[in-house]
Amino acid sequence: MSDTIIGRCEAKGLRMTGQRRIIAQVLEQSDDHPDVEELYSRASAIDQGISIATVYRTVKLFEEAGILERLEFGDGRARYEDAERDHHDHLIDMQSGEVIEFVDPEIEALQEKIAAKLGYKLKGHRLELYGVPLEQD
Repeated sequence: MSDTIIGRCEAKGLRMTGQRRIIAQVLEQSDDHPDVEELYSRASAIDQGISIATVYRTVKLFEEAGILERLEFGDGRARYEDAERDHHDHLIDMQSGEVIEFVDPEIEALQEKIAAKLGYKLKGHRLELYGVPLEQD
């Protein structure tokens, strides 16, 4: 399987128009969790002919194909990330909206232990932590 979003779309037989390629490229280059409006802003800076409707249709198509993962962090905005990224969890700053990605081996081991204790083999999970910054003295 290809390492790029465009390559995975092509491998799944999706028709990749020029505008879909631009949207895929923007997603590929994103190191955050953009919503549709942010994707539109970035993509239309490259091609002014891209409409927000095209971005909505494209992210829906990519999501249905398993290329993108839809994330909802309680702020009413659906955000997106590459479904093939390495596993990570999220800490959401409730004041700023910043989303911090992290991996913690202790948490991963504890989740496996809990699943086993309940009689299950863990096949996947999603962990989202919501917090506010500690007061600085």
